[in-house]
Amino acid sequence: MQPQIAMFINGRPAGWRAAVAVLALAATTLLTPVVARAAETAPEAKAIADATAHAVPGFWDPRRRPERPDMSRLTMIRFLTEIDYPPFNFTGADGNPAGFNVDLARALCDEIKITCTVQMRKFETLLDALASNRGDAIIASLAVTPQTRTKLDFTDPYYRTPARFVARKDAVMPEMRPEFLEGRKVGAVAGSAHEAYLKAMFTDAELHSYPNAEALRAALKRGEVDFIFGDAISLAFWINGTDSENCCAFSGAPFLESRYFGEGVGIAVRKGNDTLRQALNWALFRVWEKGQYTDLWLRYFSVSPF
Repeated sequence: MQPQIAMFINGRPAGWRAAVAVLALAATTLLTPVVARAAETAPEAKAIADATAHAVPGFWDPRRRPERPDMSRLTMIRFLTEIDYPPFNFTGADGNPAGFNVDLARALCDEIKITCTVQMRKFETLLDALASNRGDAIIASLAVTPQTRTKLDFTDPYYRTPARFVARKDAVMPEMRPEFLEGRKVGAVAGSAHEAYLKAMFTDAELHSYPNAEALRAALKRGEVDFIFGDAISLAFWINGTDSENCCAFSGAPFLESRYFGEGVGIAVRKGNDTLRQALNWALFRVWEKGQYTDLWLRYFSVSPF
């Protein structure tokens, strides 16, 4: 099967509108979560939930503005992205690539003032396609890890996947400290980084392990546990979806410990391609500085994982 390709110089692929209906989530040294100090009353918990529902993470330090690199040798950027990972990458109603990653790629190319293409491929073929020069950069929610760094160079992270607690709506708390969860029943997926984090940091909680995310969420709905702890992006999908039956909400702020939850997601380029990497880093900062990143975030992420 041939990869699906869209070219954009000016204008947005029409299929982007399909993404607005898709609930999404998705980076962050400058993230400033909204956290209340005091009492766990229902009005205060609701205020926290309302404030964090549209929290936008920041990944760039305004005091460290990068200089515009020499981009005279760049003539086109061929982005590679995944076929089906909504809301980050998916096929729009018109058959063109769409999603948060695609719109971000377009914004970067507008900033650099260069022609770009986007090819949609199966995730497992992306690294080979880049290595064989069938593309120049991967923008497909590819995590930065010690393993991927051996094969690829990355831009600065443009989002991260935080961990968060979820509670039933009548039990949401403004803060989630270890001392607050002493003796409370907390669920996590067995063998996950989230379970390991609870074992290391929330030692006085009563840990309950479940074989998968579906069983974990069902336990919270049944009242079998007081809280569950897991990947905030998938949890946000669930909270705002029909399966949750409007039962639950995020409790407290996000957790971003990189040793457990990763370094974040960056745009990958071939090893040594500093010209493209630096150009993308400069453009990422500019897109954030102009407020375009915030606009994209709020368009795609109606319930923020942050």
